[in-house]
Amino acid sequence: MGFLYYIIVGTLLLFAAPFIILRALISSSFRNQIKARTAGAASLPELRGTLWIHAASVGEVRLAKTFIAGLVKDGESRPIALSTFSPTGYALAREENLPNVFRLPLDFPVWLNPVFDRIRPAKLILLEAELWPGLLRQCKRRGIPVVQVNGRVSEKSARRYGKFAAFFLWMTESVQQFSVRSQTDADRLLQLGVAKEKVRVTGNIKFDATSTQKDGDGFHPKWKTDCAILVFGSTRPGEEGPVMEALVKLQKKFPNTVGVIAPRHMQRCREVEDLVREFNVDYTLLSQLEDLTNWTGSILLVDSLGKLNAFYKCATVAYVGGGFNPRFGGHNILEPARLGKPVLFGKFMHNFEEEAKLLAQSGGGIQMQSIDELYPVLNRLLQDSDERRKLGRSAERIIKANSGALLRNIKLIR
Repeated sequence: MGFLYYIIVGTLLLFAAPFIILRALISSSFRNQIKARTAGAASLPELRGTLWIHAASVGEVRLAKTFIAGLVKDGESRPIALSTFSPTGYALAREENLPNVFRLPLDFPVWLNPVFDRIRPAKLILLEAELWPGLLRQCKRRGIPVVQVNGRVSEKSARRYGKFAAFFLWMTESVQQFSVRSQTDADRLLQLGVAKEKVRVTGNIKFDATSTQKDGDGFHPKWKTDCAILVFGSTRPGEEGPVMEALVKLQKKFPNTVGVIAPRHMQRCREVEDLVREFNVDYTLLSQLEDLTNWTGSILLVDSLGKLNAFYKCATVAYVGGGFNPRFGGHNILEPARLGKPVLFGKFMHNFEEEAKLLAQSGGGIQMQSIDELYPVLNRLLQDSDERRKLGRSAERIIKANSGALLRNIKLIR
């Protein structure tokens, strides 16, 4: 099966090569991305007996930061290397000074083998959901055990894997332990044919991550305290329009209201800025401000990485995006919840399925079925401080009640 997989991947690469070369000639940023991916771990020092942690993007990198800190605190002395898939994840990992950071190369031996030879891993730790057949089979061939930590299997992924269950089991042969967030995730793995002894429910490290990380990662806005602050975090395409419509209406009714919009991906900031201009309102880019002490505006567009948590800390109400399109599957609703903030989110939360259920059932969050509910819900909450406090207390309580997964997973790795 391995030979067939590499034949398919190799064929696809050959067909794609002309398009890749053409785009690389046109776009310097794409060219740099290709260089980073093919270079792999070449810039790292030679390591031995490494704990190799793979974190796909920004959310997983934040989780990796907590996980690595927990390992070190527990006495882990082996070298640690962190690979990422997305450029934003890589940028954040470098910004956070995490150890031995590199971009995961293309899933093919000619690029993977130099990585293994460079860092000589003793164990590969996969954070959350990303499984690469070539990477896992190289671990199998080299006798390197793999552990999936904070694992999740969405309903969509389970259906997709279920169509190729034999391939999934072949791909994951090297995974010694699937340490998953919930019983739902465990059940989906068992239905795919994974042996029961390889699956363990340890809880969600993000409950611990949100209780241990620094607010705003060192960024602390000095904000005026006489206003209501609505934070719209991790927004996705199709959300900023309704957000602006709700915000403009709310600011007419509650003039002392400030809106903070933080797109999920920084490369969309120009697009979001153009959309905001269509509403003929004044706005400010965060990058244009030295601080917020004397800022008197009413709409702030966050165009810098690593600042969202600081704004959640200031929030009167927090909306977390990505939940109104099944393609996106929601984003991290635990970050504002642990700060005792009322949290609003959409109906499609398969990336945070258990978290959404816990927050909605405990009264710590409000799950909306349509983005059209955004204005009436915010309107109600701005008028009712008692409901806001009740939601915030419930959110904070559910975070504390579900912590402990970090230590359980560190014990598993150790």
